[in-house]
Amino acid sequence: MTIAKKIEVTLEKSSWIRKMFEEGARLKQKHGAQNVYDFSLGNPNVEPPESFKAALKETVASTGAMGHAYMQNAGYPNVRKAVADYLSTEQGAPVTENEVIMTCGAAGGLNAVFKAITDPGDEIITPAPYFVEYNFYADNHGGILKPVSTKPDFTLDIDAISSAVNEKTKAIIINSPNNPTGQIYSQESLKELGELLEKMGKKYSRTIYLISDEPYRKIVYDGHTVPGIFTCYRESIVITSYSKDLSIPGERIGFVAVNPGASFKKELLGGIALTNRILGFVNAPALMQRVIATIQGECVDVSEYARKRKLLCDSLTKYGYEFVTPPGAFYLFPKTPVEDDVKFVRSLQEELILAVPGSGFGCPGHFRIAFCVEDETIKNAMPGFKKVMEEYKPAT
Repeated sequence: MTIAKKIEVTLEKSSWIRKMFEEGARLKQKHGAQNVYDFSLGNPNVEPPESFKAALKETVASTGAMGHAYMQNAGYPNVRKAVADYLSTEQGAPVTENEVIMTCGAAGGLNAVFKAITDPGDEIITPAPYFVEYNFYADNHGGILKPVSTKPDFTLDIDAISSAVNEKTKAIIINSPNNPTGQIYSQESLKELGELLEKMGKKYSRTIYLISDEPYRKIVYDGHTVPGIFTCYRESIVITSYSKDLSIPGERIGFVAVNPGASFKKELLGGIALTNRILGFVNAPALMQRVIATIQGECVDVSEYARKRKLLCDSLTKYGYEFVTPPGAFYLFPKTPVEDDVKFVRSLQEELILAVPGSGFGCPGHFRIAFCVEDETIKNAMPGFKKVMEEYKPAT
């Protein structure tokens, strides 16, 4: 074999997911893309806000000499200050530009942080279901991802987390609003988590970090808000991107922010700035840094996602699907009527509906629907959703 054995094994383990996506491509070629209802990818379909487009044009027009050159690995100081000023309000803590590092999206930020804090064999806990790439990000740097269960409504189970913490625990990573469930973790539960990590850190004489992955922070419904973690636990790190709230995932722009009260803040920030470079990111894109500096707090029209959520949830409820209505993000995570979620998702494929089995997120017996799609896709897929549910749960 010409590729690394580790990658060969990884490809083999995930082959059933790859085959589903390959099957989706085959179905689109055979039936036409417009006749295949693809809910498999979290690729935002709401247009970026006009403020972003205006800022992009202005930034391009005003870029002067050396405007596309290298800068500090942490990013432009004025950009980091703009981010810090907004983040201070969002987190309820006095963040400065010195606690912010611009990154190539949240994925780049997560890898830079994991590289900076992880020694071989260190464990990183995450509540399940969880974003599947966490497995690979932890493994990239010698870490081991340790999923723990959540409560039936996918909120944090502090007892389960407590049972998982040990002398090898280096961090816990949370994602709120969550992919794939859309669940938001409450202020009360985050404070309880912070108290637990403080106690466990003292017990094992090591710093245990709380990492919050927040790309969906602004995509919330029904008046919900996402609590900040900086006031819940001092050894905390926020990592996010502008991919979802500005609908610019292809631009790869985000940041890491370290709690200003962190015990080893200087070392942590220095380490992340270094790993941001040596992992090959070097620095976040210069143009996008300057653009987002001028539009802090801006967001896509979330009411469009709210409409899609209602359209999807109302219809699936009528057909007998069971799920927790997501307070944030743009995913629905229903239960499958049979234990074998892969089998159920394959049945949906027969109706030209593409979804992702919950097994891929560490939570079998469910499947993920990404509703960041055209309204017509949702409407036209409903007969197929209804038919498949009737096949598994005949009317009595």
